Amino acid sequence: MIEDWFFRRERRISRNDLAEPGRLLVSLQVSSENCWAGRRCCRPSGSPFSFQRDIQVRYFLFVVASLVLLCLPPDPVFAQQQDAKDPVTLFNGRDLDGWEGDSNWFRVQDGAIVGGNLQQKIPHNFFLATKKDYADFELTLEFRLLGTGTNAGIQLRSRRIPDHHEMIGYQADLGQSYWGALYDESRRNKILAAPDAQQLAKVLKKDDWNHYRIRCQGRRIQLWINDLQTVDYTEQDQSLEQTGLIAVQIHGGPPGEAWYRNLKLRSLAASAAAKQQ
Repeated sequence: MIEDWFFRRERRISRNDLAEPGRLLVSLQVSSENCWAGRRCCRPSGSPFSFQRDIQVRYFLFVVASLVLLCLPPDPVFAQQQDAKDPVTLFNGRDLDGWEGDSNWFRVQDGAIVGGNLQQKIPHNFFLATKKDYADFELTLEFRLLGTGTNAGIQLRSRRIPDHHEMIGYQADLGQSYWGALYDESRRNKILAAPDAQQLAKVLKKDDWNHYRIRCQGRRIQLWINDLQTVDYTEQDQSLEQTGLIAVQIHGGPPGEAWYRNLKLRSLAASAAAKQQ
Protein backbone atom coordinates (compact mmCIF):
# COMPACT_ATOMS: atom_id res chain seq x y z
CA MET A 1 0.00 0.00 0.00
CA ILE A 2 2.84 2.41 0.89
CA GLU A 3 4.65 1.57 -2.32
CA ASP A 4 1.53 2.10 -4.48
CA TRP A 5 0.86 5.45 -2.83
CA PHE A 6 4.40 6.65 -3.65
CA PHE A 7 4.05 5.59 -7.28
CA ARG A 8 0.84 7.71 -7.52
CA ARG A 9 2.52 10.85 -6.21
CA GLU A 10 2.62 14.02 -8.34
CA ARG A 11 6.43 13.98 -7.88
CA ARG A 12 6.61 10.23 -8.48
CA ILE A 13 9.29 7.76 -7.55
CA SER A 14 9.25 5.34 -10.48
CA ARG A 15 9.93 1.64 -10.33
CA ASN A 16 13.02 2.38 -12.46
CA ASP A 17 14.26 4.58 -9.61
CA LEU A 18 14.06 1.62 -7.23
CA ALA A 19 16.09 -0.45 -9.69
CA GLU A 20 18.75 2.26 -9.92
CA PRO A 21 19.88 3.50 -6.47
CA GLY A 22 21.52 6.61 -7.92
CA ARG A 23 18.26 7.79 -9.51
CA LEU A 24 16.35 6.93 -6.35
CA LEU A 25 18.58 9.21 -4.26
CA VAL A 26 18.00 12.12 -6.65
CA SER A 27 14.23 11.57 -6.67
CA LEU A 28 14.11 11.40 -2.89
CA GLN A 29 16.23 14.53 -2.53
CA VAL A 30 14.05 16.59 -4.88
CA SER A 31 10.85 15.33 -3.32
CA SER A 32 12.13 15.95 0.20
CA GLU A 33 13.06 19.52 -0.71
CA ASN A 34 9.55 20.08 -2.01
CA CYS A 35 8.10 18.68 1.20
CA TRP A 36 10.21 20.91 3.40
CA ALA A 37 9.11 23.87 1.27
CA GLY A 38 5.51 23.01 2.18
CA ARG A 39 4.37 22.37 -1.37
CA ARG A 40 0.98 20.78 -1.86
CA CYS A 41 2.47 17.97 -3.95
CA CYS A 42 3.67 16.46 -0.68
CA ARG A 43 0.11 16.02 0.59
CA PRO A 44 -2.07 14.79 -2.27
CA SER A 45 -5.82 14.85 -1.84
CA GLY A 46 -7.15 11.80 -0.09
CA SER A 47 -3.76 10.63 1.17
CA PRO A 48 -4.01 8.46 4.28
CA PHE A 49 -0.71 9.83 5.57
CA SER A 50 0.01 12.99 7.43
CA PHE A 51 2.76 15.37 6.38
CA GLN A 52 4.98 14.11 9.21
CA ARG A 53 4.40 10.51 8.20
CA ASP A 54 5.32 11.40 4.64
CA ILE A 55 8.70 12.78 5.74
CA GLN A 56 9.38 9.73 7.89
CA VAL A 57 8.71 7.32 5.02
CA ARG A 58 10.90 9.30 2.65
CA TYR A 59 13.74 9.41 5.17
CA PHE A 60 13.44 5.65 5.64
CA LEU A 61 13.71 5.05 1.89
CA PHE A 62 16.66 7.44 1.64
CA VAL A 63 18.54 5.47 4.34
CA VAL A 64 17.75 2.15 2.62
CA ALA A 65 18.97 3.46 -0.75
CA SER A 66 22.17 4.76 0.85
CA LEU A 67 22.87 1.37 2.40
CA VAL A 68 22.30 -0.32 -0.96
CA LEU A 69 24.87 1.97 -2.59
CA LEU A 70 27.40 1.26 0.14
CA CYS A 71 26.99 -2.49 -0.37
CA LEU A 72 27.46 -2.40 -4.15
CA PRO A 73 30.83 -3.75 -5.39
CA PRO A 74 33.23 -1.08 -6.67
CA ASP A 75 33.31 -0.33 -10.38
CA PRO A 76 36.48 -2.13 -11.62
CA VAL A 77 37.28 0.61 -14.14
CA PHE A 78 36.94 3.32 -11.50
CA ALA A 79 39.00 1.25 -9.05
CA GLN A 80 41.75 0.82 -11.64
CA GLN A 81 41.82 4.56 -12.24
CA GLN A 82 41.98 5.26 -8.51
CA ASP A 83 44.92 2.94 -7.87
CA ALA A 84 47.11 4.84 -10.32
CA LYS A 85 49.05 8.06 -9.82
CA ASP A 86 49.91 10.64 -12.47
CA PRO A 87 52.56 9.40 -14.93
CA VAL A 88 56.15 10.60 -14.75
CA THR A 89 58.66 10.83 -17.60
CA LEU A 90 61.61 8.47 -17.08
CA PHE A 91 63.65 9.88 -19.97
CA ASN A 92 63.81 13.63 -20.63
CA GLY A 93 64.71 13.29 -24.31
CA ARG A 94 67.93 15.33 -23.93
CA ASP A 95 70.42 13.37 -21.81
CA LEU A 96 70.73 10.27 -19.62
CA ASP A 97 70.05 12.01 -16.32
CA GLY A 98 68.53 9.46 -13.92
CA TRP A 99 70.06 6.50 -15.78
CA GLU A 100 73.36 4.65 -15.49
CA GLY A 101 75.17 2.41 -17.97
CA ASP A 102 78.04 2.24 -20.45
CA SER A 103 78.08 5.50 -22.40
CA ASN A 104 80.12 3.80 -25.14
CA TRP A 105 77.05 1.78 -26.05
CA PHE A 106 74.20 4.10 -25.17
CA ARG A 107 73.60 7.61 -26.46
CA VAL A 108 70.79 10.14 -26.96
CA GLN A 109 69.82 10.86 -30.54
CA ASP A 110 66.74 12.62 -31.96
CA GLY A 111 64.99 12.53 -28.58
CA ALA A 112 65.53 8.79 -28.10
CA ILE A 113 67.83 6.46 -26.16
CA VAL A 114 69.89 4.47 -28.66
CA GLY A 115 71.67 1.28 -27.65
CA GLY A 116 74.36 -0.28 -29.87
CA ASN A 117 75.49 0.85 -33.33
CA LEU A 118 75.34 -0.29 -36.92
CA GLN A 119 79.10 -0.26 -37.54
CA GLN A 120 80.50 -2.90 -35.19
CA LYS A 121 79.62 -6.17 -33.55
CA ILE A 122 78.19 -5.90 -30.02
CA PRO A 123 80.46 -7.99 -27.75
CA HIS A 124 77.85 -8.85 -25.10
CA ASN A 125 74.62 -7.62 -23.54
CA PHE A 126 74.56 -4.01 -22.37
CA PHE A 127 71.96 -2.41 -20.10
CA LEU A 128 71.07 1.19 -19.33
CA ALA A 129 69.25 1.15 -15.99
CA THR A 130 67.29 3.56 -13.83
CA LYS A 131 68.83 4.70 -10.58
CA LYS A 132 65.57 4.07 -8.71
CA ASP A 133 63.65 0.89 -7.90
CA TYR A 134 60.06 0.34 -9.02
CA ALA A 135 57.58 -2.30 -7.86
CA ASP A 136 53.99 -1.82 -9.05
CA PHE A 137 53.72 0.32 -12.17
CA GLU A 138 52.54 0.74 -15.73
CA LEU A 139 55.26 1.66 -18.20
CA THR A 140 54.61 2.87 -21.74
CA LEU A 141 57.21 3.56 -24.40
CA GLU A 142 57.96 3.43 -28.10
CA PHE A 143 60.69 1.26 -29.62
CA ARG A 144 62.24 0.25 -32.91
CA LEU A 145 65.07 -2.13 -33.85
CA LEU A 146 67.48 -1.49 -36.70
CA GLY A 147 69.88 -4.01 -38.22
CA THR A 148 69.75 -7.69 -39.11
CA GLY A 149 69.06 -10.05 -36.23
CA THR A 150 68.97 -7.27 -33.62
CA ASN A 151 67.68 -8.33 -30.22
CA ALA A 152 66.82 -6.13 -27.24
CA GLY A 153 64.34 -5.74 -24.38
CA ILE A 154 63.15 -3.86 -21.32
CA GLN A 155 64.17 -5.15 -17.91
CA LEU A 156 61.56 -5.10 -15.14
CA ARG A 157 62.07 -5.54 -11.40
CA SER A 158 65.71 -6.34 -12.11
CA ARG A 159 69.12 -6.09 -10.45
CA ARG A 160 72.64 -5.71 -11.75
CA ILE A 161 74.87 -8.69 -11.08
CA PRO A 162 77.88 -7.40 -9.08
CA ASP A 163 81.11 -7.14 -11.08
CA HIS A 164 79.35 -8.36 -14.21
CA HIS A 165 77.78 -6.81 -17.31
CA GLU A 166 74.56 -8.80 -16.91
CA MET A 167 71.29 -8.04 -15.15
CA ILE A 168 68.93 -10.49 -13.50
CA GLY A 169 65.15 -10.22 -13.67
CA TYR A 170 62.13 -10.13 -15.95
CA GLN A 171 62.51 -8.84 -19.49
CA ALA A 172 59.85 -7.66 -21.93
CA ASP A 173 61.62 -9.07 -24.96
CA LEU A 174 62.17 -7.67 -28.46
CA GLY A 175 63.57 -9.31 -31.59
CA GLN A 176 62.98 -12.15 -34.00
CA SER A 177 61.23 -15.11 -32.29
CA TYR A 178 61.05 -13.09 -29.06
CA TRP A 179 58.72 -10.18 -29.89
CA GLY A 180 56.35 -9.47 -26.99
CA ALA A 181 57.56 -12.40 -24.89
CA LEU A 182 58.38 -12.33 -21.17
CA TYR A 183 61.88 -13.70 -20.60
CA ASP A 184 63.63 -14.40 -17.28
CA GLU A 185 67.08 -12.88 -17.81
CA SER A 186 70.09 -14.56 -16.11
CA ARG A 187 67.84 -16.39 -13.63
CA ARG A 188 65.77 -19.18 -15.13
CA ASN A 189 67.00 -18.19 -18.60
CA LYS A 190 63.81 -19.10 -20.38
CA ILE A 191 60.67 -17.63 -21.89
CA LEU A 192 57.97 -17.47 -19.21
CA ALA A 193 55.13 -16.53 -21.58
CA ALA A 194 54.86 -15.66 -25.26
CA PRO A 195 52.23 -14.40 -27.71
CA ASP A 196 50.67 -16.00 -30.75
CA ALA A 197 53.22 -15.20 -33.45
CA GLN A 198 50.65 -14.97 -36.23
CA GLN A 199 48.49 -12.50 -34.33
CA LEU A 200 51.50 -10.38 -33.40
CA ALA A 201 52.74 -10.30 -37.00
CA LYS A 202 49.52 -8.49 -37.97
CA VAL A 203 50.27 -5.49 -35.74
CA LEU A 204 54.08 -5.40 -35.52
CA LYS A 205 55.84 -2.75 -37.63
CA LYS A 206 59.40 -3.96 -38.21
CA ASP A 207 62.07 -1.28 -38.67
CA ASP A 208 59.53 1.30 -37.52
CA TRP A 209 58.24 2.70 -34.23
CA ASN A 210 56.00 0.44 -32.14
CA HIS A 211 54.24 0.98 -28.81
CA TYR A 212 54.94 -1.15 -25.73
CA ARG A 213 52.71 -1.15 -22.65
CA ILE A 214 54.00 -2.99 -19.57
CA ARG A 215 51.95 -3.45 -16.42
CA CYS A 216 53.39 -4.96 -13.22
CA GLN A 217 51.05 -5.25 -10.25
CA GLY A 218 51.53 -7.69 -7.42
CA ARG A 219 52.85 -10.91 -8.92
CA ARG A 220 51.11 -10.29 -12.24
CA ILE A 221 52.89 -9.00 -15.35
CA GLN A 222 51.01 -8.00 -18.51
CA LEU A 223 52.46 -6.90 -21.85
CA TRP A 224 50.93 -5.25 -24.92
CA ILE A 225 52.50 -4.35 -28.27
CA ASN A 226 50.50 -1.90 -30.36
CA ASP A 227 47.45 -2.59 -28.15
CA LEU A 228 47.64 -6.37 -28.70
CA GLN A 229 48.09 -8.20 -25.39
CA THR A 230 51.03 -10.57 -25.72
CA VAL A 231 51.49 -11.75 -22.11
CA ASP A 232 49.41 -12.18 -18.98
CA TYR A 233 51.67 -13.93 -16.49
CA THR A 234 51.40 -14.51 -12.75
CA GLU A 235 54.57 -15.47 -10.89
CA GLN A 236 54.14 -18.61 -8.80
CA ASP A 237 57.56 -18.59 -7.16
CA GLN A 238 56.99 -16.70 -3.91
CA SER A 239 60.73 -16.32 -3.30
CA LEU A 240 61.36 -14.00 -6.25
CA GLU A 241 61.67 -10.29 -5.56
CA GLN A 242 58.90 -8.18 -7.10
CA THR A 243 60.71 -4.85 -7.10
CA GLY A 244 63.84 -3.54 -8.75
CA LEU A 245 65.34 -1.49 -11.55
CA ILE A 246 63.97 -0.79 -15.00
CA ALA A 247 66.50 -1.00 -17.84
CA VAL A 248 66.72 -0.96 -21.63
CA GLN A 249 68.95 -3.51 -23.33
CA ILE A 250 70.92 -4.00 -26.50
CA HIS A 251 71.72 -7.68 -26.90
CA GLY A 252 75.16 -8.94 -27.81
CA GLY A 253 75.47 -9.98 -31.46
CA PRO A 254 75.79 -8.49 -34.93
CA PRO A 255 75.74 -4.73 -35.50
CA GLY A 256 72.37 -3.31 -34.56
CA GLU A 257 70.55 -0.55 -32.74
CA ALA A 258 67.66 -0.48 -30.27
CA TRP A 259 65.83 2.85 -30.05
CA TYR A 260 63.60 3.82 -27.12
CA ARG A 261 61.59 7.02 -26.61
CA ASN A 262 58.62 8.49 -24.72
CA LEU A 263 59.20 6.37 -21.61
CA LYS A 264 56.46 7.21 -19.11
CA LEU A 265 55.75 5.43 -15.85
CA ARG A 266 52.63 5.46 -13.73
CA SER A 267 52.99 4.07 -10.19
CA LEU A 268 50.25 1.67 -9.12
CA ALA A 269 48.96 0.60 -5.73
CA ALA A 270 49.46 -3.08 -5.00
CA SER A 271 46.27 -4.98 -5.78
CA ALA A 272 44.21 -6.50 -2.97
CA ALA A 273 44.94 -9.96 -4.35
CA ALA A 274 48.67 -9.25 -4.31
CA LYS A 275 48.54 -8.15 -0.67
CA GLN A 276 47.04 -11.51 0.29
CA GLN A 277 49.78 -13.49 -1.45
